[in-house]
Amino acid sequence: MSRRFKGLAILMLVVCMMLAACSNGTGKENAAAETAGATTEGAASPTDEAEDANGTKVVQDQFGEVTIPAHPQNLIVFDSIYAEYLIEMGVTPQMVLLTPEVEAEYRPAYFKEHGVQVIEVEQYQYNYEQLLALSPDMILTAGEGMEQGVYDELSKIAPTVALDANSEMKRAMPKLAVLFDKTEESAKILAEFDKKASQAKEKIAAALGDKTVLVLRVEHNRYRFMGPKGGSSSVFFYDILGLNSPEAIKDSTDWFSQFSLEFLPEMNPDYIFLEDRTLVGYDTKKSMEDLKASQVWSNLEAVKNDHVFPLKTSQFVSGVGPIGSVKLMDYVVEKLVP
Repeated sequence: MSRRFKGLAILMLVVCMMLAACSNGTGKENAAAETAGATTEGAASPTDEAEDANGTKVVQDQFGEVTIPAHPQNLIVFDSIYAEYLIEMGVTPQMVLLTPEVEAEYRPAYFKEHGVQVIEVEQYQYNYEQLLALSPDMILTAGEGMEQGVYDELSKIAPTVALDANSEMKRAMPKLAVLFDKTEESAKILAEFDKKASQAKEKIAAALGDKTVLVLRVEHNRYRFMGPKGGSSSVFFYDILGLNSPEAIKDSTDWFSQFSLEFLPEMNPDYIFLEDRTLVGYDTKKSMEDLKASQVWSNLEAVKNDHVFPLKTSQFVSGVGPIGSVKLMDYVVEKLVP
């Protein structure tokens, strides 16, 4: 081979080797770029990855962050009100705790209709062994008023969400909706309730004007009145339905405040909803008899005009879900509007 051809062959070989190297480098860079792009644009967040891999998600509750099943299969709900919220939004829990003596009358049949197992429990008691035997994969309860120690014990049984709320529908329901991805359903239910409440409020205002309404609780050893700014049930009566409280207690921020019978004339309401307090293990018979036998009671405007209406504890303590609240609303309208 001539020197000229030999040089040309070497030159061509070098060029081919350079092109191959560039091609390989470009391919690797493109592949790396595509991988990086996919990671940046389409990759899930760490929480999403945990959901995909483990079927769990991290949520915030009253006590901090808790990891729960994304789709619980054996959910137990401690508050029957919360269970009603969930069912109405399209989420059916497997179990619910309730105390029959203080439960809203309609609700046991309601749970049975929806296939929810009812676990009867003692009022204000936690039976940890019983709960453990039920093998829940998630526990749901109201967080307000719960002690850290109780929460810690429950968390040993199953991931526990102590919702940062009380039982009030407009506080609890939207938070439950976020927890179970039912925000749209929650908004629709609350909008329907607001419409009914607005109609009821207008009827009551037209019938009563500035007349006052007192919610009076009779207990086994004392009497208490509902404060119009006490939250929870107070919101239902004095905010949602727009009832006017007696002037003497208009600024009370306690849910229920103890008082002596001598204070009744100062309140002297035009209407009274009289609660015969249901509390397991206590009897209110003597307190009720003493109240009705007192002179101050018989001299009240509401008593003289036969404007005293019975109120069950369950009606406004446990029976305040989307169904129960409407039932109570209808009852109040029935009593106050001629």
